[in-house]
Amino acid sequence: MTGVRRGALLLLAALLVWGAAGQAQAAGYRYWSFWERAGDRWTYATEGPSTARPADGAVQGFRFAVSEDSGDATRPRGTAGFDTICAQTPEREGRKRVALVLDFGTAADAAEGETPPKARTACAVVGPDGTTAQALAAVAGPLRYDANALLCAIAGYPRKGCGEQVASAGDKPTAAAKRPAATEGGGPSIGWWAGAAAVVLLGTAAVWQARRRRNA
Repeated sequence: MTGVRRGALLLLAALLVWGAAGQAQAAGYRYWSFWERAGDRWTYATEGPSTARPADGAVQGFRFAVSEDSGDATRPRGTAGFDTICAQTPEREGRKRVALVLDFGTAADAAEGETPPKARTACAVVGPDGTTAQALAAVAGPLRYDANALLCAIAGYPRKGCGEQVASAGDKPTAAAKRPAATEGGGPSIGWWAGAAAVVLLGTAAVWQARRRRNA
């Protein structure tokens, strides 16, 4: 085996090991995710609660959990719809009703020393232009935000922390970090780059070897 080919294979092995280690240590984030529901299906919200302006009769949910990103986020539990959640809240002229599902997560998702409250629902009444954040504040305070307006706590839970990074569900925080932004698709994986690098290097080795034979 030539030195160039041997080097290419060693580089490929190193890249694959590095990629596997990175995936094994993939970090999650402990945070409140925001959801919208149509029928019986939850969809990850495309904007934050401070800018979302739900229509009268909307059902929106929040779930506290450890997730890597929006594609991995855990949905709120419960099947109650608007008619059930807002059954005891009459319509009011010039106001709108928003049904909220608040899922505080499980003990496995909680930070050390925290105990998640039971999941609950609430019917918020706000002005016609009211945001989800305003609806949430009306029925589930106190809320807590960080300096970048990231929602950190609902109904005082959790007492501290905000989107902290953890190695896996239930682990202690390793570093402060913001909630990962929702993504569509995503770039190539490390395995793809490793394979591409190996192909390039092996191709270079083959060309070098062919030239050497011609010149021999």
